[in-house]
Amino acid sequence: MIGRVRRAVAGVALALALTSCATFPDAGPRDWREKVEGAGELGGPPLVPDPGPPSEEQGSPQDADPSTTPEPTGCDDPDLQVVATCLSPISAVAVLPDARTALVAERTTGRVLRVQRGMDPVLVTTVPVDASGGGGLTGLVLSPGYAEDRLVYAYATTAEDNRVLRLAPGEEPKPVLTGIPRGPRDNGGALATDRRNALLIATGSAGLTADAGSLAGKLLRIDTLGRPASDNPDPASPIFSSGLRAPGGVCTDGSAIWITDHPGSRDVLYRATPGVLGDPAWSWPDRPGVAGCVAQPGLLLVAQTVARSVFVLRPDDNGTFTGAPETLLANRYGRLAAAATAPDGLLWLGTTNKGSSGKVVPSDDRVIRIQPPAGGGESRQ
Repeated sequence: MIGRVRRAVAGVALALALTSCATFPDAGPRDWREKVEGAGELGGPPLVPDPGPPSEEQGSPQDADPSTTPEPTGCDDPDLQVVATCLSPISAVAVLPDARTALVAERTTGRVLRVQRGMDPVLVTTVPVDASGGGGLTGLVLSPGYAEDRLVYAYATTAEDNRVLRLAPGEEPKPVLTGIPRGPRDNGGALATDRRNALLIATGSAGLTADAGSLAGKLLRIDTLGRPASDNPDPASPIFSSGLRAPGGVCTDGSAIWITDHPGSRDVLYRATPGVLGDPAWSWPDRPGVAGCVAQPGLLLVAQTVARSVFVLRPDDNGTFTGAPETLLANRYGRLAAAATAPDGLLWLGTTNKGSSGKVVPSDDRVIRIQPPAGGGESRQ
């Protein structure tokens, strides 16, 4: 069995090396290009260094082969990469420090649940939300000091506004930043934290006319008490960047901040800069439904709803991209929206298949955990 696992790991490494030899410069915005279907495709369970004998939870690559894995029966899903099943559409995931447990947000119900493979989901709290106009509970992130304070932050739409809330064990959700405009559409938002322990908040335009002073359609940076970050362009304002319309995700690798957005006729990826956002770093004219993102050094992964896959880019320190883009998990789990990384490097994803026009299996909606491809900002020969 150990031999089969080692051969599987070697095969994945060889496939990734063969698909990432090309490099190209990037002097400006990037348009979508034909994706490399199946390159780096992950058909097995999470693979970690020196896996040892497969456990019941991890299994073996052969056990999780999508061509042999039985179809789900009710909420029982035999796919070893599936962590939780039978949830409402999942809008955000925050992985806990143990790397085995995560908090997940359901957009329309406002529920926050704790999930772990082999255990029933546990309700942590319910955030009152108004899910109209693309709103609801759309963002979730651990406090920068979660190990000590056990706090979680959420982005939610209410009947009056969009707002950031603090979730503490055993307490009702407490407002941290309120008054973000809400409107007839584009009310969703996304959360992350940066290396300076600030909260990053990508807000939708709420369908309103752009206003430089409004908190709608912006990337905001605040501290955990709701105060503007002291190193913002204007220290008295929470606004860091402006020019968003309907952001799907925000993520950072510690140096660059990335935001996915839907400005109209195309989907785009911005590398955030102080002030007005410039040209996108990447664009998709085919509008694959870019959603949550995960950034690691030399690796950027974007969950896609319409394309039902994960799009992979490899940025370098200058914000350009090396190698060829890849598409992972195409049509494997359906519409992928939420994305987060775990302390052990594994990628967690959440689906939004219920209520869509695509295929829905009995165990939807699901939380999935996979091994991402290797990063690296330099091309590998």
